[in-house]
Amino acid sequence: MEFTHQELARLRLAPDVDPLWETALSLHLLQRRQAPLAFGSWRREAIAALRRTGLVAATRTLMRLCPDRSYFPDFLTPGRGDSDLDTALERVLSTPRSRLRAELARLYAPTGRPVPATLRPLADGCPRALGRLGSALRAYHRVAVEPYLGAMRAQAAADRTARAEAVLTHGAEGLLIVHGELPGWRYRERELRAPYPIERGLALRGRTLTLVPAFFCVRSPIALADEELPPVLVHPLSPAPGWLERRHLGGDAPAAQLIGASRAELLRILDRPMTTMDLAAALRLAPSTASRHATVLREAGLLLSQRQGVRVLHHRTRLGRAVLEGALR
Repeated sequence: MEFTHQELARLRLAPDVDPLWETALSLHLLQRRQAPLAFGSWRREAIAALRRTGLVAATRTLMRLCPDRSYFPDFLTPGRGDSDLDTALERVLSTPRSRLRAELARLYAPTGRPVPATLRPLADGCPRALGRLGSALRAYHRVAVEPYLGAMRAQAAADRTARAEAVLTHGAEGLLIVHGELPGWRYRERELRAPYPIERGLALRGRTLTLVPAFFCVRSPIALADEELPPVLVHPLSPAPGWLERRHLGGDAPAAQLIGASRAELLRILDRPMTTMDLAAALRLAPSTASRHATVLREAGLLLSQRQGVRVLHHRTRLGRAVLEGALR
């Protein structure tokens, strides 16, 4: 991707993970024989939950629509990190019939066969077929994505903070320079190069590019296939292995019993220093509520707050980790 000065000035960072991008990318991970190390436990847990809730057949249908290969329909991911699930699904269900037909035909073009009979009602924009798609996406998201939103939002909030700091140092280009920390990414002289399944250039033509953080995105970024749509670049958040084990604090966990579920969750996501605003965004709390929880944890010795310039960063203490891991039963 090459940027003009005007295009760099228009760069936009999505405020949160996007519900349907995460749904699509998690479906890709489930289709791989071997999941990346960081997602092995999630994959096993999600498959078990889908079986337990009777969603295996619906998930297989979604996988046929969203295969783990170089193309899947753009209409499945209409958002740019700034909508909730209801809004995102409404956009999917309002996709014009002509676009449904064209994108599903493109999906099956490499096979040399027409759209399967089971998907033709969807390609024709049948309201009942669209309704079934919306229900399947919602049910899958509820089981395989929603339970992990706390960890996902914490990672996205930390990424957002890092990019904000890079902008203060480097200007708008800072949003892209942070990408250089990922293997294979390089930004130099207004040109971004990144690993991708196919050789491709993306022309902005003066439009605003939205950077969308994605928890279930692995190493390679993703862009919409149709370059006439508003451009997005979905980039990996790269969670560290063991994130799932660290988030398991349920209502019966010692930390939750001792300090309450909300404060236990706040303590859990402090794997790296975070500001009060980061905590509020990750936990979907009002900043005043996040600040109040942090104060209680600090006074109990479970959290340390340190000022760095104009920011106050919260750290989990050794005592906080001990409580979190149940060592003080």
